[in-house]
Amino acid sequence: MKPLSIMSAIAFCLVAAAASAEDVRLGPLEISHPWARATPKGASVGGGYVTVRNTGTTPDRLVGGTLAGSGRVEIHEMSMDGGVMKMREVKGGLQIAPGETVALQPGAFHLMFMGLTSPLEKGRPVKGTLVFEHAGTVEVTYDVEAIGAKPGARDEHMNMK
Repeated sequence: MKPLSIMSAIAFCLVAAAASAEDVRLGPLEISHPWARATPKGASVGGGYVTVRNTGTTPDRLVGGTLAGSGRVEIHEMSMDGGVMKMREVKGGLQIAPGETVALQPGAFHLMFMGLTSPLEKGRPVKGTLVFEHAGTVEVTYDVEAIGAKPGARDEHMNMK
């Protein structure tokens, strides 16, 4: 029975890895760890997160994207002002300088999925795109984590021993 248990564990890990969002490359841009938080039923907005690394020699700018089941995608920034949390759209997009890595994450820069037609459900990946000013458009798949998930939730899940 022991070899069967080991084979089952290996098969589970392979399926889990295949089901998670994949890192992608678009020219000099490396896009990694796309994920979103699950939303409650009836929510019309959701948040998305991703890390973008520019390995090139010229700047680029994340200017938008799409998400299946969303009316539009905006880039937002969350900040504190006099003890009050504020969120605003980043007009003109988010610059990624050469050699720079920009992490969109809760409480900072992030993607806002506006006009959701159905909730984002934990464990059900969602397809979308990211649009860059120079590099163009790339397809991504967002892993959907728990409503209160923190950055690194995907990595912690995938690195369990």
